[in-house]
Amino acid sequence: MQSVISISNLGKTYASGLTALKGVNLEIAKGEIFALLGPNGAGKTTLISIVCGIVTPSEGKVAVAGFDILSDYRETRSRIGLVPQELHTDMFETVWATVGFSRGLFGRPPSPPHLEKVLRDLSLWEKRNDKIMTLSGGMKRRVLIAKALAHEPEILFLDEPTAGVDVELRRDMWALVRKLRDSGVTIILTTHYIEEAEEMADRIGVVSRGELIVVEEKAKLMAKLGKKQLTVHLVAPLERVPESLAQWKPVLKKEGRQLEYTFDAHEERNGIPSLLRRLDELAIGYDDLQTHQSSLEDIFVSLVSEKA
Repeated sequence: MQSVISISNLGKTYASGLTALKGVNLEIAKGEIFALLGPNGAGKTTLISIVCGIVTPSEGKVAVAGFDILSDYRETRSRIGLVPQELHTDMFETVWATVGFSRGLFGRPPSPPHLEKVLRDLSLWEKRNDKIMTLSGGMKRRVLIAKALAHEPEILFLDEPTAGVDVELRRDMWALVRKLRDSGVTIILTTHYIEEAEEMADRIGVVSRGELIVVEEKAKLMAKLGKKQLTVHLVAPLERVPESLAQWKPVLKKEGRQLEYTFDAHEERNGIPSLLRRLDELAIGYDDLQTHQSSLEDIFVSLVSEKA
């Protein structure tokens, strides 16, 4: 794996005494989509802000494409595009002027063809002469991405990129992110939308209370920690689980009308046939069976709960 971002023993403690990050170690590969998940206040934005040169770390090292973020600030910052959560730009400027100015900030020579391509990719071309203040919330979000892409960065950070936007726009932005990744851009995103990470990410990191508690390929994470549940819909409700079913550790739900059995989907002997046979022996009737695979959201909640 060729790392484009290398983070070693990174920590951040603010003057107030708040420890936002501690002992973070992470390697991000060139060309991957990496999702950072975590509850509010977990440290996701602090981590991004340090790599982007906005916040100074208290300890540890960060390298971008082999360059140190502190001693080689200009070199590292020029390789990074950042899409923040909030819109910080002149509301009276036009889209074209705003995006062009962002390119100039990084010392890039004017390139109308590149800016046109960025605006067309983001469906902003028709709005290029409109003032920012006249745009919808979704269009303003697209302008933030256009600004971040104006100087042709190798790495793009997206901090809650689809917060507050409608489902259709979210899908459009997912498509754009995949297109950027296919062109060689490395994408790091933070998100509250679990389905966003499940849909897009190659790897996932979970942050809780300033610590990176797991980093894993999405498929491996779900295979390793995902469980399946069998729900047995009973003909007549049960007041309690019979002792003769104790080995399966089933749980009664829906006022005793459902019996829920959790098992490892990868175990060859999952216990379902023997459980159903025992129900028949006990004359416990059922009229439907359903299975449910743990989602990434289930896994995320479980990991954060364990850490807490």
